[in-house]
Amino acid sequence: MEIKDQEATPEQKAAIKKLHNEEVRKSKISAYIIGAVVCIAATFVLKLKVFDFIGTYHHLADNLLFAGACSFGLSILSRLVQGQIAKTSLEKGLVYNLIQFTRLLSFIIIVFIFISFLNANWYTAAVSLGLISLLLGFALQTPIASLIGWFYIIVRGPFKVGDRVQVGSFHGDVVEINFLDTTLWEFAGSLMSSDLPSGRLIRFPNSLIFQNQVYNYSWQKIPLVWNEVSFYITFNSDLDWVEQTVRKACLQQLDQKTKENVEAMRDQISEILVEDIEIREFPFVNFRIHQNNWVEVLLIYIVNPKQSSQTRSKIVKAVIAALLKAPEKVSFVAEGS
Repeated sequence: MEIKDQEATPEQKAAIKKLHNEEVRKSKISAYIIGAVVCIAATFVLKLKVFDFIGTYHHLADNLLFAGACSFGLSILSRLVQGQIAKTSLEKGLVYNLIQFTRLLSFIIIVFIFISFLNANWYTAAVSLGLISLLLGFALQTPIASLIGWFYIIVRGPFKVGDRVQVGSFHGDVVEINFLDTTLWEFAGSLMSSDLPSGRLIRFPNSLIFQNQVYNYSWQKIPLVWNEVSFYITFNSDLDWVEQTVRKACLQQLDQKTKENVEAMRDQISEILVEDIEIREFPFVNFRIHQNNWVEVLLIYIVNPKQSSQTRSKIVKAVIAALLKAPEKVSFVAEGS
């Protein structure tokens, strides 16, 4: 199974699909409108003499109902904005992040509305919000750090949904970036010796990215990684013929998109401020002497990181089949040597 670049997870697709669903959208907006109307109507009902018994709480009830009406109105606006975002042609991962950011912003504004109406003036509201923030800062240090980590991920972009990454000791494909944590679909790990999905999900707090290195194997500018296959032959093999045969067999197993990306990688590397970096003829073969007096053949090629295991398997079978066709030109190390 494979996660495509910038592809949303099933949960994210379901959320975006709901936003496209006109019936769901209309029902949500209708519920918010009814809630706003009920709050406004309740303010007039409270003015009736029958409710005089609440006395000093009359003003508090009015403020709460008015804040509720404003919050429902803001929720309607937020829902409309989310619907427009979902209909854009942006990448699915970016659409999901924008929708999450809109929801978070709406929640923050609603909280501030209630605090404002519960206080006599803006200055008192600001002081109250400051004191609450200070108390929450001490009590919720890790969640707040994770929320800041979420902002960092969204703005700085060390990885996006669909990228294959390593954060600390965690390896996986990013399937969800939430306000407080990130979820990876693990590849390799303790259950697998290859880079195929292990079937486990890894969820870690976003604050972890401030404490560990982040390796992105699916960087947008260079979405490919180097990979290699090695095997051993004897000294009496025709090394030039082996090199050409191995390269030809490897090229036949690589798709056209990978071949085209080699030129793009050359251009990217030529622009960076590091000298003496050069991509040689692709794919290329290195020879080196093994400690047991064998010749190690090292085939080096570029591959999509999410297809490296499958591609390596196809290349190994193709290379072995091609070399075995000419036993007079190449001889392998004896079994058990």
